Amino acid sequence: MKNILQSKEIIIGLTGSIAAYKTAEIASKLTQSGVRVTVVMTKSAAKFITPLTFQTITRNRVLTDLFDDEYVFDPQHIALADKADLLLIAPATANIIGKVANGIADDLLSTLAISMNERTPVVIAPAMNDKMYLNPVVQKNITSLKKFGYKFIEPAKGYLACGAEGKGRLASTDKIIETIMRLVK
Repeated sequence: MKNILQSKEIIIGLTGSIAAYKTAEIASKLTQSGVRVTVVMTKSAAKFITPLTFQTITRNRVLTDLFDDEYVFDPQHIALADKADLLLIAPATANIIGKVANGIADDLLSTLAISMNERTPVVIAPAMNDKMYLNPVVQKNITSLKKFGYKFIEPAKGYLACGAEGKGRLASTDKIIETIMRLVK
């Protein structure tokens, strides 16, 4: 894995889901493989896992705000989109899927997902309750994004955070990393 991913630029976007803790392992494995990982978190994601976790793992600043006053003006969503080899949104909630599918860019992650150019894969790994995932509106948004070239990693079946069993668990770390490797070759 190290040779394939060495010197690649991957952005990981996290949204508000309990599955966010699994993304720390993905970020760690990619970083150990020589990937430069930049993490973008929504405010909701930071309720489940802290930016410090990802700063420590990736040794890079975690971006959480579209309007960051601490640094010299640089439209981050455009600068990040231009240098990325891939954008992974994992876990992806119904909210972020709906925003991107409908062109709503009201935070850094949704703006970034809409700003990616056609040569850079955007990979979305949903994680949510099975009723939410199977809802016709969510499925319509997924179908719409697929038509525009967004890639999806199907969620797994199993025990969900709400206590139910169904399709909605974040795909395995190995499956997500295999997909990344295939797309950035």
